[in-house]
Amino acid sequence: MDGLVSLPLDARNKERLEWLADEVIESGGEASIWLADPSSSLDERTIVAKLSADIAGEYRAVAAAASAAQESDPATQRRTLARLRRELARIRQRDYFPPADGEKARRLVVDLG
Repeated sequence: MDGLVSLPLDARNKERLEWLADEVIESGGEASIWLADPSSSLDERTIVAKLSADIAGEYRAVAAAASAAQESDPATQRRTLARLRRELARIRQRDYFPPADGEKARRLVVDLG
């Protein structure tokens, strides 16, 4: 399986990609890390917009789940709260350009707890 990842270059991402490449190689695969710059500011804005839109959609799904859970019984609320906290932590790992949807989702999850 081939793959290409577009991420902002920071120490955390570079370390994670190096770790992943090592795992692939240790498993008998091939991996390399290439660093690139967008060829234009339009390309850069397009990449940022795509990353932001994807993350915003994930935050909206969390917000919707938190809102829906407000109407459920306490046991279901606790399970949903635990799941949504994990989901928020997972999303934040990839939230390089935080959208407003993130704060709304966090508030709804806090209100659920």
